[in-house]
Amino acid sequence: MPASFPRRSKLMQSPPDRPDSSLRNARRVLVLQGGGALGSYQAGAYQALCHHDFEPQWLAGISIGAINAAIIAGNPREQRVDKLKQFWEMASSPVPWQPMLHNDHAHSLFNEASAAVIAAFGVPGFFTPRFPPSHLMPTADPEVLSYYDTSPLRSTLERLVDFDRLNTNGIRLSVGAVNVVTGNFEYFDNTRQTIGPEHIMASAALPPGFPAIEIDGHYYWDGGVASNTPLDYVLESEDREDLLIFQVDLFSAHGRLPQTLLEAAEREKDIRFSSRTRLNTDKNKQIHNIRKTLRHLMGRLPDELRDDPAYAILHQAAKENAVTLVHLIYRKRDHEASSKDYDFSRLNMIEHWKSGEQDVYVSMRHEEWQSGPQDGETMVTWDLTRDAIK
Repeated sequence: MPASFPRRSKLMQSPPDRPDSSLRNARRVLVLQGGGALGSYQAGAYQALCHHDFEPQWLAGISIGAINAAIIAGNPREQRVDKLKQFWEMASSPVPWQPMLHNDHAHSLFNEASAAVIAAFGVPGFFTPRFPPSHLMPTADPEVLSYYDTSPLRSTLERLVDFDRLNTNGIRLSVGAVNVVTGNFEYFDNTRQTIGPEHIMASAALPPGFPAIEIDGHYYWDGGVASNTPLDYVLESEDREDLLIFQVDLFSAHGRLPQTLLEAAEREKDIRFSSRTRLNTDKNKQIHNIRKTLRHLMGRLPDELRDDPAYAILHQAAKENAVTLVHLIYRKRDHEASSKDYDFSRLNMIEHWKSGEQDVYVSMRHEEWQSGPQDGETMVTWDLTRDAIK
């Protein structure tokens, strides 16, 4: 198998009747799901992707995925991994003692204790507890209506992200948030507007822990309130240019039957935050298959019907791109429970980072996905790490 991706070349349009299945000319997209403290898995995955010459041309993120995406887009390539390490070392809390983790039970107890400490004291450079607490006030402004103050995150973003570069370097950045009043999902996209720290913070403003963020007179919450993955936005926004998408998810749809209350809470969270991923993937596969069938039927029409205006409409509707979607999914370890997405301990951050690296290397050992869609297919999805022995 080649040690790296083919170098980028000039993008070419696919034929209108049949998409080009080669990945050489596909636009490279990195999709980053929300998941709080699990986000260091995405940083590790990105580091490993760099080793394989995967240079994203489009980054789409929600919540912690938006923060990681902003750090990547807002720095030159040679500094991105270092900036990600700076963020995750700052956002993860070293414990004042060396834990003795002899087994999964001991590790689980450590995780729960660590998460409790973080819930009580916050994370430096990210969020701090409010005092007095907002719930003791009869009413409060939207920007302080939360358990934690996220103003430290703005300072961190301004230090680690060059927003001038982010908006001018040619890498597309899209981050999702939800309008608190209308309930509508909205994407902030640097192809349509200038992205600043407030847009990234809005995408990561998960209530009731974090406050709504005001942008142009409107208040926004974390995009994960409505959908935890920006995949649907990517597929709806680009249906002409071929896409090679690495989607880095932090919650797995597959899991075992819970045996304890903590496992039940953790399993419920996995299902809730992964369900939209399955829905979006299945829906878009369905759309691709309908277009494929439409092209097949149009090819059997007699020539005299090809001048009909209705044919021109159908011909336009049948056009599509080829999509290769490679899933990288964080899968829980036996010692993790429902606190895994807010346990910002240094020990778990390092474990998640290494898992992201390993899953990329496992995926790269497979050759089959690198050919793109074949045999008339237009969208293929791969999950190459589910049964891997690491």
